[in-house]
Amino acid sequence: MKGKVYIIGAGPGDPGLITVKGTQCLEKADVVIYDHLVSEEILRHVTGAARFIYAGKEGGAHTLTQDQINVRLVEEAQKGKIVARLKGGDPFIFGRGGEEADVLAEAGIPFEVIPGVTSAIAVPAYAGIPLTHRGYTSAVAFVTGHERPDKDESAIDWERLSGIGTLVFLMGVKNLPRITAELIKHGRSPDTPAALIRWGTTPEQQTLTGTLQDICQKAEAIRFLPPAILVVGEVTSLRDRLNWFEKKPLFGKGIVITRPGDQAGPFAALLREQGARVILFPTIRIVPVEDQRGMDKAIAGIEAYHWIIFTSANGVRHFFQRIKELKRDIRDLKSIRICAIGPATAEMIEALGIRVDVVPDEFISEGVVKAFEKLDMEGKNVLLPRAEKARDVIPEGLVKLGARVDVVAVYKTVGSGRHKTELEDLMKEGRVDVITFTSPSTVHHFIEIMGGSGAVESSVKIACIGPVTAAAVKQAGLNINIMQERYTIPGLVDALMEYYSDNG
Repeated sequence: MKGKVYIIGAGPGDPGLITVKGTQCLEKADVVIYDHLVSEEILRHVTGAARFIYAGKEGGAHTLTQDQINVRLVEEAQKGKIVARLKGGDPFIFGRGGEEADVLAEAGIPFEVIPGVTSAIAVPAYAGIPLTHRGYTSAVAFVTGHERPDKDESAIDWERLSGIGTLVFLMGVKNLPRITAELIKHGRSPDTPAALIRWGTTPEQQTLTGTLQDICQKAEAIRFLPPAILVVGEVTSLRDRLNWFEKKPLFGKGIVITRPGDQAGPFAALLREQGARVILFPTIRIVPVEDQRGMDKAIAGIEAYHWIIFTSANGVRHFFQRIKELKRDIRDLKSIRICAIGPATAEMIEALGIRVDVVPDEFISEGVVKAFEKLDMEGKNVLLPRAEKARDVIPEGLVKLGARVDVVAVYKTVGSGRHKTELEDLMKEGRVDVITFTSPSTVHHFIEIMGGSGAVESSVKIACIGPVTAAAVKQAGLNINIMQERYTIPGLVDALMEYYSDNG
């Protein structure tokens, strides 16, 4: 049985610009053949046991030639596989997708083309350059800046092209001197505004503006390298007013997230929304405890408790997973009151259909104790499902208030297995601006991975959340530059934005 090939446009770089249909095709793929400019975040849409084949090209060096890619597409489909051919931008705009579709048609392989957001329009938009504008021009042309090298002469009609209002050249950095010379030679004013945009739509975006006359000299002066596009036309002058992306509060800042990878999503999304370049470097993993007898005993006698206190979303997740495994459900908690240490933990509990009775004003253990000081706890039975290793502030404080507290370990933190060179190399390249810590365990395991605080470059800032995490950071020998007192991820993002607003 023949398979099928989806030729998918992955968009220009921002992982959010892939289409919904594109992600749906990735989710059902058996094989994914992808290019160099496809981001790791987009590849995460691939589920199951799909096989990945890298077909990227860097600096002219091909991992697979186009002919080899064509052969692989046909071979995999003939094995009955669903193949996702993932290409940067749009596959039919200077992406050689037409050639691949032609080969599949010739071989009788079913295929679909999933258009993508082309860099030709997205990159100028992210640089604040509208390609058309009623006050400037109603015409735009897209041109390859890199024609086939075996051509005897250019197929570009430079004379006609020179008269079009906005010109967008893709992959044109290497041929920039020829492009500008040909346009000027065929009547375009040397003073026409021009812009080069590198790594467009990503936090790495770099924009260089000038004119047809001087853009080459400016590019050479700063060694402006591909991948980049060239925009020529009066609309380029609008960038000064319409530049929105590069003005985001955290634009281009390399911010490291050390929390577990499967919990980093919301934090990463908030950072990217503000223009940050997110670096995922999880230092810990959260796993269930091996010995679950204590938790099982507590669940078996759950009706005896007056209160359950959850001090983390991890505690909620593992506790209710065990309830499910033991064939119990939330109805068994109907007479029990619930306390959550903070809004994120409370939100997770309430998503299960359980009302939270107490959230302290301070999202730390001391805050929990203060909240219960206002209540009559004499003779009350309290269950505290938490990490294997944790401070005893809550149980000791509640016992003083007359409560009986059962502390049950439901999960533990272990090292992530990451290697220090992954982060060291980025720091040496100057690509890390901030390392964030959201719990003491992320700090402890970070120091263990890095071999001490001395591995952190002096230019790198440290941001942490809450006084308990701050104490762990100081104990590790690191200076704290950015501090968020309230234990919330949105609050930490706000603190990062405030810091860079004040310090540039």
